[in-house]
Amino acid sequence: MTTAMVEDVVPEAKEANPFESMMSRFDRAAKLLDLNPDLYAVMRVPNRELKVYIPVRMDSGRIQVFEGFRVQHNFARGPAKGGIRYSPDVTIEEVRALAAWMTWKCAVVNVPFGGAKGGVICDPWQMSQGELERLTRRYASELIDIIGPEKDVPAPDMNTNEQTMAWIMDTYSMHARHTVNAVVTGKPVALGGSQGRREATGRGILFVVNEAVKKFKMTPPSTRVVVQGSGNVGGIGAQLMHEAGYKVIAISDMYGGIYNPAGIDIPAALEHLRATRSFE
Repeated sequence: MTTAMVEDVVPEAKEANPFESMMSRFDRAAKLLDLNPDLYAVMRVPNRELKVYIPVRMDSGRIQVFEGFRVQHNFARGPAKGGIRYSPDVTIEEVRALAAWMTWKCAVVNVPFGGAKGGVICDPWQMSQGELERLTRRYASELIDIIGPEKDVPAPDMNTNEQTMAWIMDTYSMHARHTVNAVVTGKPVALGGSQGRREATGRGILFVVNEAVKKFKMTPPSTRVVVQGSGNVGGIGAQLMHEAGYKVIAISDMYGGIYNPAGIDIPAALEHLRATRSFE
């Protein structure tokens, strides 16, 4: 059966404001917990928000100015922690919501960090390696005063990776005049990163799905899977689930997706995406 593009068959839905959506959940949880009113007031707003404009010399010779953000939601449990994403669809509301989610996630698993998130409005698929490096280093320079091992520790997120973190670490270290490995996580192993870090979130998805399948007395071959995203999380998660015997019937990227009820050859689909930057 021919694999169809999802964007051809699924109508576009109106998205809710990410921060308002997150806060509606927080409000319900706070009510159930009978949260102290003072604590409730503090937790409903970020501690700090930074917006920066990032001039970058493009390969064509012209200067293009990008908009970037870093939101630090809370420091009560320790330094802020959260990824940096590159996408044309990044908004301050999304980054603000994700920073708050990081606060909750770190607290739930008792990790001694607060929550933060960063983002730059850009299309990394349309940028060269040199342009991405110049963008990242300039963005890191703008964050110098508010990040650090005891302040805020960035990590990879959507469309960023080990190389992005290496550039941030190097830029920060040059300003500090000595090597500061702990300024970021998710960096290359050769720079002090952790083996398996890149696959960790996608592998976590596999672990959760495995447990759900056991609970409902299902088996991987009889379980159909739909994956939203094809990057560090979705792509790796889809690859691992495919290898584990699950039938992945749909997968998407930022531009659309593909669907095949008979199952998708995930390694081939991801290789095609890497080569052409599209599932088409």
